This record gives sequence, C-alpha cells and structure tokens, in this order.
Amino acid sequence: MAETAGTEETSGTTDGGDAAGHGGFGNAAHEDAAHEEDSAVRAAELLRRALGYALGTAQPVTPSLLDRPTPCARWNLGRLMAHADDSLRALHEGLTEGAVALYPQPGNGAGGTGGPADPARGGAADADPAAAFRLRAARLLGVWTRDGPRHRPVAVADAPLTATALALTGAVEIAVHGWDIARATGRTACPVPAPLAARLLPVARHLVPHAEARRPLFGPEVRLAPGAPPGDRLLALLGRDPG
Repeated sequence: MAETAGTEETSGTTDGGDAAGHGGFGNAAHEDAAHEEDSAVRAAELLRRALGYALGTAQPVTPSLLDRPTPCARWNLGRLMAHADDSLRALHEGLTEGAVALYPQPGNGAGGTGGPADPARGGAADADPAAAFRLRAARLLGVWTRDGPRHRPVAVADAPLTATALALTGAVEIAVHGWDIARATGRTACPVPAPLAARLLPVARHLVPHAEARRPLFGPEVRLAPGAPPGDRLLALLGRDPG
C-alpha cells in the first residue's frame, strides 16, 4: 500500500482531490504497517512464551524416560521429543530462510540447505532427543532475539504463509507438546500457563475450524465442564483430555 500511496501523492489533484486528500492513503498505509508490526511482535512474544514453557517441561527428561507413554497415541516420549525437535527445526528454517522443506536432507544444517552438520541431529540426538530439543529451542529463541520478527512470506510446500502465521502455529504446537511432555514425565501439576493458553485458543480454533479438519492430526474435541481454565480448553480443543 505504501507504494500506491506514494504514486497517488505525486500525481497531483484529480476529480477535485488535493494533496491532503491523497495523504489519507498514506496514513492508512502507515496504520496497516503499524498493525502488521504489532501482530508480528505479538506472535514473537507468544512463540517465546511457548518455548519457555516447553523448555521447562523438557528439563527433567533423560534418556532413561524415553520409553514412557505420552498423551499422543502410539508415540512414546522419545518419539514425541524427536517430533518436537523436528517442529523446532522447521520453524527455525522457515524464519531464517523463508521456506520449510517437508523432507529435509539428512545431515543438513538447521536451515536444511546442506550446510554444516547440525549439532542437534545425528547419533547424539537419537540417544538423547530431549537434549536435542533443548538445544534447538535455545537456537530458535536466539533467532527472535537477534533478528526480531520476520515479515517476508514463508513457503511451506506449496502453501505460502507469513512469518507471523508460522510463529503462531508453532506456538500452539510447542505449547501443547510441552504439556504432553509434562504429562509423560508424571508432572500433572504443570498446565499450560493460563495467560498463554488464553491467547493461543483463537489461534487453535483457526487451525482446526471444523471436525473434518481434525483428521489425522487431532482427535475429537473433548467436552469440558463450563468454566474450565484456558489451558484445559486449549488441550480439549486439540483432542486431549486434561483431566
């Protein structure tokens, strides 16, 4: 919109308009840019908070616990940690390189472009996926701290997303998997923080707008009593029983 406004302002007056009238387009462009910046900052904040929560739940995970069952059907804790690590890799790749490869080449760097071997991958990661997850989360937090929100589009297969949308989607996934990790390690008193969950709920509803959109990633929504806390509602929406 900024380029359009600039063209309008330098074209003189038309149809009784004047420079002040055209200036309104410039103001609208400025407001749109400010709104976009605010949305990106908020998405970055939610992603940071989700990462912080998941890092806390993953802290006590050791290789001896990796065979434990999780709320994710057919996944033990080791498989869940490996999946969470892959999710962080995809987020890092999208935010730093503007694209996410659905099938990264083995041994690639965090960006998936054939760079140096990624210390969060390989034999050590297979033996201790929790350590790999913690390292990947720290690296992703570093991207936001160093570079701030990214506004360029991110290509995920054939579906273009904004970096803001990618960060919001990642925040939901990382927060919910943080709860899965906590539950698998017996930490039943470690809910998704209520302020974070309350802000992620509308994002999750957008991701799963109807029953047909659930399969195969999510189970049926779990019914809760009225007045359930935001963390329980977030989990129930995504097919988990918070009880």
